[in-house]
Amino acid sequence: MVRALVLMHVQRGKVPQTAKQLADMDEVVDVYSVAGEYDLVAIVQSEEYERLAEVVTEKIGSIETICRTTTLMAFRSYKFTA
Repeated sequence: MVRALVLMHVQRGKVPQTAKQLADMDEVVDVYSVAGEYDLVAIVQSEEYERLAEVVTEKIGSIETICRTTTLMAFRSYKFTA
């Protein structure tokens, strides 16, 4: 299983709407509103890197309320709670 953390800047006032769109995606396992530089963080999970790339670049990339993203690929999990 491969995972990525997608950090997002979202249009002002659109965080709840954007979070719901992300949460409706099968590959998005968690969505958090956060304080600090970013507005939302999504944890995306897939069996294959290719599918993960599609989700990040096509599905998440197509959400118009997302202004900019930074994607962090997870190499290794030191603690994971299901």
